[in-house]
Amino acid sequence: MNSVNASFYQNISIIRPEYFFISGLSGIPFSNYYYIFLFVIYFISVIGNSVVLLIIAVDRSLHSPKYIGVFNLALADIGETNALIPNMMKTFLFDSQYISYNACLANMFFVFLFSSVQSFTLVALAYDRFIAICLPLRYHAIVTNTSMILIFSTIWVFNSSVVASMVSMIPRLSFCDSNKIPSYFCDHGPLFRLACNDARFSEFFAYFISALYITMPLVIIVLSYLHIFVALIKITTWEGRLKALKTCVSHLLLVGIFFLPIYCTYIAQVLIPLTTNARIIGTSLSYAVPPLLNPIIYVFNTAEIKDILRKVCKKRLTPVGGNISK
Repeated sequence: MNSVNASFYQNISIIRPEYFFISGLSGIPFSNYYYIFLFVIYFISVIGNSVVLLIIAVDRSLHSPKYIGVFNLALADIGETNALIPNMMKTFLFDSQYISYNACLANMFFVFLFSSVQSFTLVALAYDRFIAICLPLRYHAIVTNTSMILIFSTIWVFNSSVVASMVSMIPRLSFCDSNKIPSYFCDHGPLFRLACNDARFSEFFAYFISALYITMPLVIIVLSYLHIFVALIKITTWEGRLKALKTCVSHLLLVGIFFLPIYCTYIAQVLIPLTTNARIIGTSLSYAVPPLLNPIIYVFNTAEIKDILRKVCKKRLTPVGGNISK
């Protein structure tokens, strides 16, 4: 009976602060320059990914399974950039590091949602390359626009449900000691560690999220490329191998850009204990840089997109009446 009463009083005495204080970037030397750098990243990321979205949406020749994946990745890039960087810029522009309780939960949801969609989209693109190279004769039967739309719809619904479940754990926590989050956004890990009641389930969810969105996707991608490399070895000519491998270059670069900074930061933190500032800069860049580089990679490594941009630029630069004979 006593344990029941204790549980009852614990549940009704949950303390929810009106605001949280985002303190991660406050101690960084020359932080103003870092904020300017983030603004440049934000501007280029939004413009670049918007151009990719517009090209794929307008040009019917790009309405194919591969470019449905590219479209989904660009959409997630824009979402993550807008969920993350404007809140960081608010500190620089208005000297305000406070965020309301509900806005903090919303910020956490959208940052993790778009990041998780990025991770799963890279897996879907690896699946596309796996079928194209390992089962080329069945590619058009297996990988269709309908199947890819279904895959990406499932990704959005599944990730929304998982991330919403993670965020729903936070209102059960009581913050009676501190409301200062040692991160650059409303990060789940630093936030639940501030709780003064039992946060073991939130801790379990943090490990589950890390395994689901960082470890498992990379393992699947590595396994798919092991099969791809085995299939490439079976191709008799070097020209054929290079031609098949060339179709994977863009995706491999995207995978490296997304996963390497994350793993390098965590490995460095274990082997060489990082200062708080170094850890925050490393993790913030691992979130901010991929949306900047993804559209650049696809523009420069995809002949179809380069041809479309070249045609558009040529039309813009051609003077009116330039083709009229004198």
